[in-house]
Amino acid sequence: MNEKASLRARAEIDLAALRANVRVLRARAAGAQLMAVVKSDAYGHGALPCARAALEAGATWLGTATPQEALALRAAGIGGRVMCWLWTPGGPWREAIEADVDVSVSGMWALREVTAAAADAGRPARVQLKADTGLGRNGCQPADWPALVAAARTAEEEGTVRITGLWSHFACADEPGHPSVAAQLDVFREMVAYAEKAGVEPEVRHIANSPATLTVPDSHFDLVRTGIAMYGISPSPELGTPADFGLRPVMTLAASIALVKQVPAGHGISYGHHYTTSRETTLGLVPVGYADGIPRHASGRGPVLVGGVRRTVAGRVAMDQFVVDLDGDVVEEGSDAVLFGPGDRGEPSAEDWAQAADTIAYEIVTRIGGRVPRVYLNGSADGKSAGS
Repeated sequence: MNEKASLRARAEIDLAALRANVRVLRARAAGAQLMAVVKSDAYGHGALPCARAALEAGATWLGTATPQEALALRAAGIGGRVMCWLWTPGGPWREAIEADVDVSVSGMWALREVTAAAADAGRPARVQLKADTGLGRNGCQPADWPALVAAARTAEEEGTVRITGLWSHFACADEPGHPSVAAQLDVFREMVAYAEKAGVEPEVRHIANSPATLTVPDSHFDLVRTGIAMYGISPSPELGTPADFGLRPVMTLAASIALVKQVPAGHGISYGHHYTTSRETTLGLVPVGYADGIPRHASGRGPVLVGGVRRTVAGRVAMDQFVVDLDGDVVEEGSDAVLFGPGDRGEPSAEDWAQAADTIAYEIVTRIGGRVPRVYLNGSADGKSAGS
């Protein structure tokens, strides 16, 4: 039995596909640098291998949400430019400064903390000011922007910060033609112009996420931030499939069939007996469940490829397992049940699971849990770590 077959479940991560996706996205934004977003363990794909592969393919920045994620990249020997943007009071500012991580500042409290940490560290902090141009989450409101810019410029003149970037984030770039996209671009241009008039000389200005990288060329500026598209998933089905954009899904999720058995008609399946066999049939036990990130909301709807045929979850997804009705087919224990992948074998996609669970494909791949081993395919050709 081969190593893959001996695993209860596995998430195969095709690093060649990731590198190819990065190259496609770079071509889409040829005049801009590319930030590979590897937050949330690279959307469930594994931050370190994916960061290295993205750098090999020409990404010039890495992006994380939390400072802990950024510091983990540095601890693993990842060099180059790294930015993180989700801070809370008392965060590890000094550690980030000493690790040469660009930090995002959205308000005065953060600027005060980062300047104090820079003074303690004896070196300037690399700071990017975030503008709230309409998303309404993090970022500085236009009314508060002059005060933040003025304070940041004072800190820059005092030598405690270096303002390296001005940035924002779209609310509806995944909805083609949404009027907020143009409106946010206008606000961003105004806020950037104000900061530059006040003396800010940013290395990068950026607002484009994956959907904007693919469909809003006016938003590319100096840098695009690609997250989900880098992993070969369309940021919105309305925009097109991955193949429409020249992208290939990076993750394939499979499990090893744990049991095949014959049951009579009228047999209830799984908790609550929400599925009952209509005839004598065979059942296959798939040993993954919501503890592995398989959405319980997809009970009775989630698609699975078993024995070369697409099946559907029969009954409820349990914590560690679910059942598929094999319709009388005989499948050997140890055979693959492929939940999603690029579709080469006719298997479902992450988007298929998203529709079955009434969510988005981002969540499907990101939620795959840590007890599912990641198996990396097509690693670096020279065996070396990029960016180290």
